[in-house]
Amino acid sequence: MLRRTILILIFALCACALFAEPDTLYNDFRIEEVEVTARALTKDIIVPQTLKGAELQRLNALSLADALRYFSGVQLKDYGGVGGIKTINIRSMGSQHTAVYYNGVQLGNAQNGQVDLGRFSLDNMEEIQLYNGQKSDIFQSAREFGAAGNVYLTTRKPYFKTGERVHVRAKMRFGSFALANPNVGVDVKLTDGLALTLDAEYVYSDGKYPFRYRRVLPTGETAYDTTAIRQNGDVNAVRTELGLHHYYRTTGFWRLHAYNYWSERGIPGAIVNNVWRNGERLQDRNTFVQGQWQDEWFNRWSTRMLIKYANDFTHYWNYDERLLPSNNKYLQQEVYLSLANKVQIFNWWDASLAYDYQYNTLARENLLIEAAPEHFARHSHWLSAAMAFNIKEYLRMQASVLMTQITNSQSSTTNSPRVTPGVFLSFRPYPKIDLSLNAFYKQSYRYPTFNDLYYTDLGNANLRPELARQHSVEIAYSIQKSAFSIQTSASYYYNRVTDKIIAYPKGQQFRWTMLNLGTVKINGVDAKADMSFFLPLRFTLRTRLNYTYQKAIDVTNPNDTYYGHQIPYIPWHSGSVVLGLDWQSKRGDHYGLNYSFIYVGERYCQQENTIYNYVQPWYTHDLTLYGEWQIQRWWLKANLEINNLLGQDYEVIQNYPMPKTNVRCTIAVKY
Repeated sequence: MLRRTILILIFALCACALFAEPDTLYNDFRIEEVEVTARALTKDIIVPQTLKGAELQRLNALSLADALRYFSGVQLKDYGGVGGIKTINIRSMGSQHTAVYYNGVQLGNAQNGQVDLGRFSLDNMEEIQLYNGQKSDIFQSAREFGAAGNVYLTTRKPYFKTGERVHVRAKMRFGSFALANPNVGVDVKLTDGLALTLDAEYVYSDGKYPFRYRRVLPTGETAYDTTAIRQNGDVNAVRTELGLHHYYRTTGFWRLHAYNYWSERGIPGAIVNNVWRNGERLQDRNTFVQGQWQDEWFNRWSTRMLIKYANDFTHYWNYDERLLPSNNKYLQQEVYLSLANKVQIFNWWDASLAYDYQYNTLARENLLIEAAPEHFARHSHWLSAAMAFNIKEYLRMQASVLMTQITNSQSSTTNSPRVTPGVFLSFRPYPKIDLSLNAFYKQSYRYPTFNDLYYTDLGNANLRPELARQHSVEIAYSIQKSAFSIQTSASYYYNRVTDKIIAYPKGQQFRWTMLNLGTVKINGVDAKADMSFFLPLRFTLRTRLNYTYQKAIDVTNPNDTYYGHQIPYIPWHSGSVVLGLDWQSKRGDHYGLNYSFIYVGERYCQQENTIYNYVQPWYTHDLTLYGEWQIQRWWLKANLEINNLLGQDYEVIQNYPMPKTNVRCTIAVKY
């Protein structure tokens, strides 16, 4: 299979080189880059949260999951260490209601619906955006209209000045827990407008970090108080990415992107009753090749086509005597096609139509049982229609409707298509002031994954699908002056989820306990502010503030003991603060100090909000010191990160202790 994948990549690269059109291209390689200003933010009906460029590099973040902690309304499940599994949940909707897009194409996992964000590095990332509801642009794939929240990951695109043809960069990161993380990248200008990018990374860590395990009984007596070293958290991982970027005329472009990730890691188990579980291992290989083509005709008609093939292999084994022995192999394959069209009917009226098709297969082999492998298949269809209206500078409106049809090969009946609408409004009362009032209503439909239906320990093949209804209102304000810039927004939202599916580990990370909660009501407030102050002597002070309040309660049955209780792992209060001070010399050298604070309030690990299920609040202080210098055409950069500065003992997930104070150092060079 690997040989076939390599041959496909070679063929695609050769074909792209043959089809290049140098006589229609720009002399300088053009990028679709948008400079974000205060006024540009309000062009979105729902203002996205964004991290990009230098701001991403200033954060104490090793992986994508670390960066997403700084967004409001986000809950991150982290099982500890460099190799620990990390998943995202937006506004208490569940990780399966959050779609993650990599260069415009959704990352999928038909087996369990969980996208492990820990395997995506920030070294090759240009921008991260988070949208509640959906993107404000109706020119998107049909599938994008279906998620309750969307995270868009955009990898770095090359840029060449006149006369430049090659860029080279190298980075070495090392730190606590025997961390070694080299990264290399190359950009090559093949022709005018056609460029190749290559990025490769290796990550190693033994995952051994000290922690304190302490449990206090409701009576006040100490049950356990132990200091130990976390075991079985090692990771070996290699990531390689190859991209082709081709821009022609003024409107058209195509891209090809190949991604491969291989890892072997231990799964640090839960610590319960002073027992350490060390027998679980996981080997992954994730490979995908995707392409995107887009063009515009007659200044009114735009077309976009997406295509993707993914091949994911997972080997999970466990020989811990205290757990049920397991030795399973899983192979997932995915084929995805999307065609979207947008037409400008009038200057104030746009319409779009999109169709997506996806075919998933999953094969499972239990090596401990002499039986034929199990095979599952799923056909998914999405059809969307949307319209957008712009009434001068005062009012923007969007309406969309999505039909979803999903059929499993194991089902004896055909599932009826589900239709989910969405309506978005943005009102700007004063055109000269960057103030907007935004609101939306949207329904989201989520069908159970293969694991939900067939592979859970409970064997819940009759699990019901979820239907989520979102209501949100927002006020956003921005101001840009020569001495400062401020972008702020505050949102109130009410979500109602019927037949909500929740998943939490049942002693093992790779296996989940799945159940329908029935009906969940979610009320919340998100508030955020980004501020920059341009001080004398070339100093810049940057501040990023985020706060979230959430009340997510189960209202299924008044006779249940947990009726009206907060659902598991959703804190009432959470937030973050980022402070950064930069200084730039006249020749362009940069120096900076960055401080970040993250807080997650009290929550419960089970459905019943009792003292036995109580999980304490946690917070961390992180510090980064960095410098960047130019020596002729070379750029040198070094930074020192100190995470969990005060050494707090905390757990994101109950019984999975997180690292205390740890240090990372990075040295980078770029030509």
